[in-house]
Amino acid sequence: MRFDFFRRSGSADANGNGAGAAVALNEPGSNGHVAYEMLLDGQRRVIGYRMAWRATGDTPGTRAASTAVGVKALMDTLAVHLNPENPGWLLGPQVLFVDVAVDALFQSELQSLPALNVVLCMGTDDLLDPDMRSILLFLREQGFGFMLCGAKGLPDDSELRAIVTHFELDASDTATVSLLRQEMLLGHPPVELIAARVNTWREYEACMARRVNVFIDGTFGNPPVREAEDALQPESLLIVQLMQMIQRNEDVRTIEAALKHDAALTYRLLRYINSPSVGVAVEIHSLRHAVTMLGYSPLYRWLSLLLATSNKAGSPFMMKKAILRGRFVELMGQSMLPASEADNLFVAGMFSLLDQLLGVSMEGVLRKVQLTEAVQQAILSRGGLYGPFVALAEACELDNGEAAQLSEALFVSAAQVNAAQLTALVWSQDAGPVATVP
Repeated sequence: MRFDFFRRSGSADANGNGAGAAVALNEPGSNGHVAYEMLLDGQRRVIGYRMAWRATGDTPGTRAASTAVGVKALMDTLAVHLNPENPGWLLGPQVLFVDVAVDALFQSELQSLPALNVVLCMGTDDLLDPDMRSILLFLREQGFGFMLCGAKGLPDDSELRAIVTHFELDASDTATVSLLRQEMLLGHPPVELIAARVNTWREYEACMARRVNVFIDGTFGNPPVREAEDALQPESLLIVQLMQMIQRNEDVRTIEAALKHDAALTYRLLRYINSPSVGVAVEIHSLRHAVTMLGYSPLYRWLSLLLATSNKAGSPFMMKKAILRGRFVELMGQSMLPASEADNLFVAGMFSLLDQLLGVSMEGVLRKVQLTEAVQQAILSRGGLYGPFVALAEACELDNGEAAQLSEALFVSAAQVNAAQLTALVWSQDAGPVATVP
């Protein structure tokens, strides 16, 4: 099915530029899709991403080392959206991991990203290739990290051992973890241990007990919610009440009075409104000031974000994932739908994960949160006006090979999809839980 009713002539791209669906073949990201896994630490926070390039025809979900062509396309795309000349690197302390083969090491595109924020992932054969020694040492001196993959231990050669900054292992490989810890206690250079793609929170907790960070893919999430757990926390209930008051267009003084029952929530709301991701020109000091300056519609959006982060027992990773999805859906839809739909697009994307965020069944959420029919259709069945954008977001997260087909049905290019994904990553740096929790 092709969604022809989305197509508009002269529509803007994911960054708001008037590129429409026509993209030059040589534009970075026009011949493939960016895919990524998230790196989680012991607090379930996202501290990095493992980036991959999926050219047309690639096997979905594979993690083979990228060829020179793939690395060039990936680096070009990442540089445009994550490391523009002005202002430079946009992901702060986040680290990018990229799988490479030996031919990719000679690509000048490697220099388009800050070396201190990039880790090159290589197998044992490539890392131990004597012909590669000089280029490996050169790249390490520049600041690039190296992750050794598929090995049972570090190289015996001390010079090569000093190159390795990260070591990938299986989540259940306790023997290798113990061996490497012992070597580090004996004075060998420290190496960060990372478990390849874990599938359950039990595996995650086991890795954290051994001080091993983990990669997770788009299939990772919280277990299914039982209907018996259908109960919102007090702060979540207050936020829902405020959202319903906004939908009824109640007077701002009434809404402000309800909000005063929770000083911490008021603080978090104002802190978010004044964050760089919102971009308000003047500092907002009160809810009434915010409504006067910006109106009711953005307030509904901000409260929806606070609802997504209101579960004190929730995972920062899930909050990040929901915020990323909401922003991606908004960016993809804003080039084809009226500007007035932006907040609904964001809510549809983020609320599609609300059951996992709040530990409440989706039906339970929708009984308490009054959403428009179009948003409900997108959340429950990926149908209606916003559903195709949510479906595209899921396909990009899952790396299941469906992103190309879904983006084609929406008449958007791979370059536009990649731009929206990476722009959402940058935006989430300021809009995430750290920016909304005092």
